[in-house]
Amino acid sequence: MRITGDATDLRTAATAAPQAETFPRTATDPADQRVVLPPGLLRLIVFLGGLSSIGIELAASRLIAPYFGDSTFIWANIIGLTLTFLSLGYWIGGRVADRRPDPTLLFSITAVAAFAAGVVPLVSRPILEVSLRAFDDVAVGAFYGSLVGVLLLIAVPVTLLGFVTPFAIRLRLHDVASAGNTAGGIYALSTVGSIAGSFLPVLVLIPLLGTARTFLVLALALLIPSVLALVLIRAIGPAVLGTVLGVVLVVVTFAGGTANIRPAERGTLLYETESAYNYIQVVEEDGARLLVLNEGHATHSIYDPDELLTRGPWDYFMVGPLFNPGAGAAAVDTDGGALLIGLAGGTVARQLTAAYGQVPIEGVELDPEIARVGREWFNMEAEAPGLDVVVADGRHYLRTRPDQRRYDLIGVDAYRQPYIPFQLTSREFFQEVADHLTPSGVAVINVGRADTDYRLVDAIASTMNAVYPYVFAVDVERYDNTILVGTMQPGTVADFAANAAALPDGVLRTVAERAISTGDPRPIDPGGQVFTDDHAPVELVIDQIIVDEARDREEQQ
Repeated sequence: MRITGDATDLRTAATAAPQAETFPRTATDPADQRVVLPPGLLRLIVFLGGLSSIGIELAASRLIAPYFGDSTFIWANIIGLTLTFLSLGYWIGGRVADRRPDPTLLFSITAVAAFAAGVVPLVSRPILEVSLRAFDDVAVGAFYGSLVGVLLLIAVPVTLLGFVTPFAIRLRLHDVASAGNTAGGIYALSTVGSIAGSFLPVLVLIPLLGTARTFLVLALALLIPSVLALVLIRAIGPAVLGTVLGVVLVVVTFAGGTANIRPAERGTLLYETESAYNYIQVVEEDGARLLVLNEGHATHSIYDPDELLTRGPWDYFMVGPLFNPGAGAAAVDTDGGALLIGLAGGTVARQLTAAYGQVPIEGVELDPEIARVGREWFNMEAEAPGLDVVVADGRHYLRTRPDQRRYDLIGVDAYRQPYIPFQLTSREFFQEVADHLTPSGVAVINVGRADTDYRLVDAIASTMNAVYPYVFAVDVERYDNTILVGTMQPGTVADFAANAAALPDGVLRTVAERAISTGDPRPIDPGGQVFTDDHAPVELVIDQIIVDEARDREEQQ
């Protein structure tokens, strides 16, 4: 009978409703003075703490990107400081929990962390605008000081969220014999929250709501259970009410509409949006539309309805084939066509169409939002009817093409300003490009530089020379860029000049003559550093160029 009774008790316990959790305010609290919380509320705040800490880190990267970009340097700072703040929170939170293991204190801390997260976008805006002025004035110290200032803004919420895990372990730890199980369960739940925080902002919140409202969603996700717990504990006080009212004020402010994410540095802002990859602006200046991405210090596409040519790097892709002997206006034809890695707003596609007619052009663009902006604001498909827009990673697309199609021209212009993705600068990549070219096909890449600093140009040219026996450089007329052309054909600068002279009047001849008069077309001799997939220090080279250029400009002022 006793066995049957025990089994019945077990079945009853298994089907009973979850029991409320009780926690002492101090180690000596009697049972009738303990805090009673609904089942799972503490575990929920542990999960949301992990989610919000990583979510704030990712949202902070998007807050910073329109001003500072999202280079590996920026990410190293964001990740390093986030881990520093969390470590500080773990340490302080553990000490505080041992001295005062009170759930009231924990939920008060998470409520304050929610408020601090919610106001980050508001407080950061004036600091970020200082960074724009500092960049324009070449004040390197103020520029990076602004970056540190914004990163320190996330110190308060992230450090306070570091309190949650050790605090929750202390509250749930009733027996030393089960300490490992308790700690492991809490850390696992927090980590699951962090995993959710790695995907939710990037895949859902930022694309649908934007960066500022993502901070608010994360803040409210923390605030609502925190306030609920404090109400149940009957511990609502003036400080908590002030926190609630402050967050409500922020919500009302943003619900009424937000200002531009970042003001346009030039011209008139026509449109802005955020995608999973970029902050995108369309700006009008002198009757032309400019595509501006992220920190806005470079133009990625130009569309002028009255003038096709830009005197910028886009123009020069069309003249790449002219370095081959005997090339002319049919160097890119309907059999081969062109592949563009980094389509942006379609400026190069429109110009290739104007130069060679309605040839097939595959434009590969990683960001679908940029492709949409190109259609809506840059008229790219109407003026390049042979264009086929492909949303994909450029190198992956090239490597996995099932038909192994070969092109007359493969162009690469895939900046995440000021950096070229390293995987598009290596010897292995240029070999893959060569494998997809016709016998007379050319590889053309746009490379940024400083006024007189050609270190990156030289490195990429040397890398191309490891694959192509003939490599040529042409400096762009209007910007600090150099176009590099690689070919298997034994061409010369004299061939380029002869081909240009034999062309009929038109945009192709115009650009070729400009290249001769202002671009200093020249062959690249083999030798020098060669980038590989294993070692391509693109960021290091570019960072050195930027620092040296800023130092030189400061010395001249």
